[in-house]
Order: sequence, then C-alpha cells, then structure tokens
Amino acid sequence: MESSSEGVARVGDGGVVEDPARTEASAPEAVVPGAVAQETVVQETVVPETVTTAVAAIAPASLSPSRAGDFMQCPLLYRFRVIDRLPEKPSPAATKGTLVHAVLERLFDAPAAERTAPRAKSLIPGQWDRLRETRPEVVELFADDPEGERLAGWLVEAERLVERWFTLEDPTRLEPAERELFVEAELDSGLRLRGIIDRVDVAPSGEVRIVDYKTGKAPRPEYAEGALFQMKFYALVVWRLKNVVPRRLQLVYLGSGDVLTYDPVLADLERVERKLLALWDAIRLATQTGEWRPRPTKLCGWCDHQAHCPEFGGTPPPYPLPVTLPVRAAESEGEAQGRMGPG
Repeated sequence: MESSSEGVARVGDGGVVEDPARTEASAPEAVVPGAVAQETVVQETVVPETVTTAVAAIAPASLSPSRAGDFMQCPLLYRFRVIDRLPEKPSPAATKGTLVHAVLERLFDAPAAERTAPRAKSLIPGQWDRLRETRPEVVELFADDPEGERLAGWLVEAERLVERWFTLEDPTRLEPAERELFVEAELDSGLRLRGIIDRVDVAPSGEVRIVDYKTGKAPRPEYAEGALFQMKFYALVVWRLKNVVPRRLQLVYLGSGDVLTYDPVLADLERVERKLLALWDAIRLATQTGEWRPRPTKLCGWCDHQAHCPEFGGTPPPYPLPVTLPVRAAESEGEAQGRMGPG
C-alpha cells in the first residue's frame, strides 16, 4: 500500500468541488445497511420530575455513521428515522449510488485481468434488475416515464460514474480483503457501533486501508473533516475489534473524480470515541425526555418529513414515550462483544 504524508490529501482531475449540501451523498440514503438496531427491554428510566411512572418500551441500542450523522444534522430527523421509522421515498441520486456500489463490488468477482470498464458497465443492467427485485419501491422513480427515456439517461449517468472509477483506481492491481464488510463492536460503555465498509484492502505488510465510494462530488477543503467522520467511525470499530489502527482511510468521489485520503493515528480514534459517547448521551437524553429539536439547514430541502416538521408547519406523530436505555454489556452476559463479517 502506498504511503503519504499524514493528514488530509486530495487528488483529482481538477473538477469543481462543491459543498456537501450539494452532493448526492447529502440526500437521504436509499439503503439502510447501517440502520439502528433496536431491542425491547424493561427497566426504570430517568425522566423529568413531572413523570413518575416507567413502562416497557423500545430504545435505540446501536449507532451507525449514518444515524450519528442524522442526529448531528437534526435530532428530529433522527427521531423520524429511528424512533418513528417514517417511510421515505427512494431518490434517484441515492438509488444510483446503491446501483454503482453493487457494480463495483461484483466486479471483483472476476479475475484481475477481466476487471475492465466494459465489463463493469455490462454489470449495470443485471444489478438494476436485482435492485428492482429486492427493493420494488425503486420502480416508482420512473413510474411517469413510460417510454423509458429518463431511465435510459439515468443508467447512462451510472455508466459514467463507473467509468470514472477506472481513472482513479486500477482494479486489476487490487485484491480486496473484504467487500461490503459488516462490522460491529461494543464499547466498554455499552454503546454498540456498527456499519458496512465498502472495501478493505490489506497490504502484504499487514497495513489496512479502508475505502468508501461516493457517487457525489468531493466537498470543499473546509468540509473535509465532516466527510471523514464516517471513515474515522469505521476505523474506530476496526481498532476496537482487531486492535489495529488502519493505515489509511480513502474516500473515492466518482462524481468529481477526486480521492480524499487520511492517515489516522490512535489519538484520532480516541477523539472520535469520546465524541460518539457524548453524542450517544445526547441521544439517550432525547429518547428519555422526548425533546427532539429540529435544526433547520439548507439540507431540509432533501427531507421527506416536512409534513411532520414544526419548521414547515407540520406536527410530529405522537411520541411513543417512555423508552428505555440500551442494554449494557454487563447485562448481556455471554454475548459476543464484537463482530466483523458479513451483515
């Protein structure tokens, strides 16, 4: 694995980079591989003094990068997705991302010499058929396109993203150790972290590189830290599971042809862990009290839940209070403390 100076490095084809709010990655996700798991438990909760009773309920029991990002973006959005589980319509951008990810994953099934751009593009129709079978709701995206013109253009855009990847990486020289790797680890606090890593490369020396594909455009430099949060989250989980700090974190932006890399150190992962613990405390407090405050930003334009949001004159659904805290490790005697394998 090649080395680089420590810190953030961006290399690309000179394309224009945009604010994360303008990228496809900012849109609501079409898939929920990191969706928060929930467990039903019964225990007394700490609630405001005006509430004197406690009953059984369901509480969030884990945290993924997507859901952590939801809460930091808007606590009410987190509630709508995790507590209320309100339905969301698939978006063309997010669904395209799902399709491209599937193609890049399947390409590595072929021998190295056959991992070419034409072969990758040939996988798109089959993966699109598979996506429609597993998630029929995506068909709604083109329900008003009887002639298939918009669908054809959308598939061409997916082809372009796949082709651009070959200008950024050479799959004939890569042999990923893992693809679409499900990881889960429980911290000493009882907080369970989980997610799915697009690709894990392991060098002959044992150094680990975590790679994530993005079908949007790279953020401006001042937004790079936010973009790397997801990768540091994954690095933290790998460190907790394997006691190995990944050598490199790499974000591949297919929308702009940029590659964002970062070489973490242990102190980085310790800071991320402290941040996640503070975030989880805030989530638990909101869960107990029902205080899920909206945080208006320009990202609200992509939100499917404006009809339920007070910022748009809506009313949230009745809150299913009270809820309980996640099960702690000490209360899960005999349960494995972490997993690293297929989700």
